[in-house]
Amino acid sequence: MKKTFTILAFSLLPAFAIAAVDHSAHAMHGMQGHEMHGMQGHDMSTMTQATSAVGQPGDPANVSRTIEIIMDDNMRFTPSDIQVEAGETVRFFIKNVGQVPHEMVIGSIEELKAHAAEMLAAPGMEHEEPNMITLQPGKVGGLVWQFDQPGKVDFACLIPGHTEAGMVGKVEVI
Repeated sequence: MKKTFTILAFSLLPAFAIAAVDHSAHAMHGMQGHEMHGMQGHDMSTMTQATSAVGQPGDPANVSRTIEIIMDDNMRFTPSDIQVEAGETVRFFIKNVGQVPHEMVIGSIEELKAHAAEMLAAPGMEHEEPNMITLQPGKVGGLVWQFDQPGKVDFACLIPGHTEAGMVGKVEVI
């Protein structure tokens, strides 16, 4: 009996190792905030990831604070107006409390409008960029962003109809 158990335990080790690696990759994927099952990819070349006007992907080791953002089916971000200091690296902890997918995309108003037009033409796009996250209903995720210089930075849900319904916000960088 003991020998059978030992053989069985060792025969399952590769399966546990694979599951652990897969779970770790999924956890890291979730930490980056990408919960986009069943969505198709798209070209993100129109969205500038790191321009001086909107900032750049932040280093998690340099996060000075975490800001919780709720996305809901009333097509709102709560809060929708955020204030940060120039040079500050912020972790956005984002929750989709709605019944439909929502996303948060950081960019200039011009970039957001251009990308919203792309999404209208091809709904269901998958986001794999550091300035955006798509969350399915009930999911949570995060973005880490560094705001380089004073000014206004916009964010919006670019799923067709959501921006138009008012799912937008601003970060005032002081």
